[in-house]
Amino acid sequence: MSYGIRVWGGDGSLQVDENSFTMRVVYSGIVTGTNTTSYQTISVPGLTPENGTAFVVPLGTYSQTQDKQLETEVIAGAVRVYSYIRGREQYSNKTAVTMRLIAIRFF
Repeated sequence: MSYGIRVWGGDGSLQVDENSFTMRVVYSGIVTGTNTTSYQTISVPGLTPENGTAFVVPLGTYSQTQDKQLETEVIAGAVRVYSYIRGREQYSNKTAVTMRLIAIRFF
């Protein structure tokens, strides 16, 4: 092994080494929709559609009748957060809900 880390379990068996799949939260922040058919672009250096993903989760109380889900898209070096459903904006409800955006990078 020229670099990396190895972790052994209590029974002495190798649990994690330099070939193990891992992931890390590389961005966590609060986003608020715009109530229009628009999106926000949040910079996340090093993130690409091939090496990561992003999702949003509600903050506090979430009204199923009033609040709508924001939609995410990972692009090179950033995450776009849409206030509507992409590809169906003419039929989609817009939202100004506030949620936590989490971007994860796979290693």
